[in-house]
Formats: sequence, C-alpha cells, structure tokens
Amino acid sequence: MTAVVTAGGVSVTIRGAVVDESETVLSRLVSDGVPRSLTSGQPTLWGPDAAAEASRRLGWLRLPERSRPLPSRLAELAGAARDAGLDRVVLAGVGGAALAPEVIARASGVPLTALDTTDPLQVGRALDGDLHRTLVVVADPSGGNVEADALRRVFEAAFAAAGITGADLARRFVVVTDPGSPLAEAAGAAGYRLLPSPGDVGGRFAALSALGLAPPALAGADVAGLLEDAAALVPALAQPYDNPALALGAVLGAAGLVGRDKLLIADNGSGLAGLDGWIEHMVAESTGKDGRGLLPVVVEDVDAPGFQPADDVRRVVLGTRPDDPRARGPFGEETALSVSGPLGAQFLLWQYATAVACRVLGVNPFDQPDVQASERNTAALLRAEEGAAPTVISRVPALVCDEVEVHAPEELVRGVTDLAGVLETLLETVPDGGYLAVMAYLDREGDAAAADLRRLLAARGDAIRKSPAPVTFGWGPRLLHTTGQYHKGGPQNGVFLQITGEASRDVPVPGRPYSLRELQLAQAFGDLRALRSVGRPAVRLHLRDRAEGIARLCAALTD
Repeated sequence: MTAVVTAGGVSVTIRGAVVDESETVLSRLVSDGVPRSLTSGQPTLWGPDAAAEASRRLGWLRLPERSRPLPSRLAELAGAARDAGLDRVVLAGVGGAALAPEVIARASGVPLTALDTTDPLQVGRALDGDLHRTLVVVADPSGGNVEADALRRVFEAAFAAAGITGADLARRFVVVTDPGSPLAEAAGAAGYRLLPSPGDVGGRFAALSALGLAPPALAGADVAGLLEDAAALVPALAQPYDNPALALGAVLGAAGLVGRDKLLIADNGSGLAGLDGWIEHMVAESTGKDGRGLLPVVVEDVDAPGFQPADDVRRVVLGTRPDDPRARGPFGEETALSVSGPLGAQFLLWQYATAVACRVLGVNPFDQPDVQASERNTAALLRAEEGAAPTVISRVPALVCDEVEVHAPEELVRGVTDLAGVLETLLETVPDGGYLAVMAYLDREGDAAAADLRRLLAARGDAIRKSPAPVTFGWGPRLLHTTGQYHKGGPQNGVFLQITGEASRDVPVPGRPYSLRELQLAQAFGDLRALRSVGRPAVRLHLRDRAEGIARLCAALTD
C-alpha cells in the first residue's frame, strides 16, 4: 500500500504496513483539531505541564512571514562587509544555530566556516586563516552557551594579537541572540553589531530566523528563496488533509507508539548536504525524553550497513520523488518513507511533523532537560581553585592497545585483550531493540576518517548478532545538542562508545581558567558521567595519536 501527500512543493510518500498504522493516529489528530490548533499557536496541545514552555516557543510557525524583511537587511550587511574586505565568514554557534546555517551554506555553494566545536585543532585551523578578512558571527539565542562564549573570547584575543582593535575589531563581529541575554549585553558593551533572534523560537526551530539565515547570508547566500519555499507550504499546515507535514508527523508518532523508535535516514540525491544531520537534531532533541522518543540513525546511503529492515525501525529516504524507483531503496516496499522538496519547505515540514509526533508520544517538544544536565556536569568538572587547572577525571586505562587507551568498567572488558574484542563486546552488549552510539570528541575535519566507524561497526554487528543493532555517529560536543538529549532522556537501551584524543595544539580561553582542550575533555567526561549515572554501558577510547589510533580502530573492524 502506498500513500502520497503533496502540497507546497513537498512530497511525502508512505509505503507498506505503516500506512495502516498511521491512519488511526492521523484520524485522531484530525478529530482533535490539531492542524488548526497548532497553526493558531495553541500551547496546550502537549498537555498542561508543557503549556507554559510551549506558549513561549511557537513563533516558528510565523517565521516564513515574519522573516521577510531579513534577506534585504542581511544583503546590505554582507555588502558592507565585503566592501570592508571581510569576505571570510566564521560561525561560532551550537545546535540549530550552527546546523541550519551550515546546511543552507552548503546548499547555496557559499563558503562558511562553521565552528560548533571546542576541539583545539579544528578551532586552531580557523584561527590560522586570514584574520584581516574574517567576520565572526556569534549565534547563541540564550546567550549563555559555554562553546559560543569560549569561541568569541578566543577570536577577540586572536584579532587583538593581529593588531585589530577598537572600531576595527567591533565591526568584525555580528552577534545573533535574544534581546536582553548576557551575550546581548556583552555585545552592546563591545560595540558589536547585534541582530535579535526571536525570543519566542527555540534554537532548533529557528532555521528560518536570523539564527539560521544570517551566517549563510553574510557568506553570500541568497536566503530569500528559503522563505518563499517555506511560505508555499504554510496554507496546507492548517488543513486536515493534503497536509504532508501532518501525515509525516502521524507516521512518526504512530511508529513511536508501537515501539518502532529508530528512524533510519539516508540521502538519495536530495542535493541538500547536511539536511539529514539537521533532521537528526530536530527529532532526537525534541522527542527523546521521559523514557520515550525517536532515535534518528543517519547512514551514508541506501546501500549502507544498518539500513536493512528490522521490526523496530522506520526507513526514510531524502530527495526522491514518488515516481522515482530509487525511492524504494534496496528493500522494495520495506522503505517506509520518502521525502522530497526544497530546503526552506523541508525545514518547516520537519518542525511541524516533529511537533505533531511529540503530541502523539506525549512529550514536550520544546525543552531539553538532559542537555542541561550534561552542561551542569561540565561546569562542575571545570570548577577549580583560583590559579589551579581544572580537574576532570581519572585517566588510568583498563587496557592499552598500542596508541589506544581503553577506559571502561572492569566488568565490561574483563577477559578482553585487544581492540577487536572491545568493539565486539560493545556490539554484543546492545540489547534487542537498542542501539550503539559512537561519540567522537575529535576534529570533525582533520579526523574525518573516524566517521567510517559507524559503517564498520554496523557491518560487524550484522555479522556477529542475530538481530542487527543500529549504530549512530556524532561529533562532540555537537552531539550534546543533537542526539545527546535522547541518549539520556529517551528509552534506556543505548550502549555508548566515546572517543577522545591527544591534541598537538591547545588554545587558551581568555578570561576563563581553562583552555579549549580542557573544556573539550570536561564536556566529554561530563556527558560520560551523565550516561553512567543512568546505568548505561559506556566505554571511552583515548587516542594517544589521533591518526594512528583511528587507523587501528578501523583495522580492528576489518581484519
């Protein structure tokens, strides 16, 4: 059975048994008046406990219209920056404030250096660029995020060291934050150009606001088309039928209700590089709480290990049209969903669908309590006496395999003597219906080979397990704002592999008693502490040499 719902340039194709499963949920959503209640901003849709938060977080529904003045203003700012010789744009942000701009920039073909990391090697390379041509966009809606704060301080010091001070320094920063935030106050005191982010929109729902649009626009992207494409979908959102966002939300919610809580996502020629990662962030951080949720598993393509049928998963293919035979993937009708449409419309589509799915699952889509728990752990680990370096965690390994240290509870690695044994033990520890999450606190560019571990672990799991275990991969600390909420707040059936590494370079954070390297480790250890506090199996591998250590890990899964 196949159902195709098309409107506003977006198509959602639903195949197989999932059509029947979602029909009951869709009928209930329609009878409850959800489409019109959502588009009119009714905050009680997610229950009384979520109403106060929801009443302050529904402004995203109006962004296609509210943001109309932005493109022309941003084009003027971009032109002024280029006239001043500032044609290299660096973004310092986290979560949706980094992911959405990066997707837009890549889709537009404009260069944007997106930093949502504390890795000293990756940040160090950005500092090595031509600072005299550099414009820094600091995007942080709350204005209190530790990564954005550290990166702003680091670039301020780098500019000063390059002889860029006073008014010349001030014009090199554009700050996007909520009015009245600590960052807004700091920006005002420094004379930085300030773009207000909408206070009634949370970061992951802000793709069509200044948070999402300003960085790529300043890098040269024409963002007006994104708003036009999103606006084309708006009329369908209040409708009970011919509403692709409602249909998608019903499918996601129905799947979660019956325990099909893994959402495998493969891009199949969408031309929207990185959209899958943005969807991962939207779905995981919104739904993963109160022991419920949907876990997105982003895979390399439709032929990737881990994209095979299983009872607890739904498969999503991005970029195909309903009549494209590739939409069926390698497993025919087993591919449950295919989604296509322009980027601006897809942002709105997935935001709406996720909000609907959260109503079905009974969770608040707008909070992220366990992200904040990891942040508190990080702050505690960084706390130190005056003049003392932060103390983070014991570094005594349970096992050393050449360049790789294995830090794990003794009972988890007892009798294991090599890396292959460690990795296979982790795969075997994954319970039925669970997953393995790889969390790499490394350099997303310089250590890019680490991402191969997702594919290799999925293939090894297929070979040694009776039922395959989905494998996710994320870069830290980015993952703290994407799947990190699901890891702690969603169903407690995950197993975790964290990877850290030595750094040949460090970067001090001016005005703070720690460096980027110490901050990165504190974030990794704070998250590890949070995972272990809820009883999840977690192993940390520390690479004494990053390149060689990654090569050893890959070899252990292929030899």
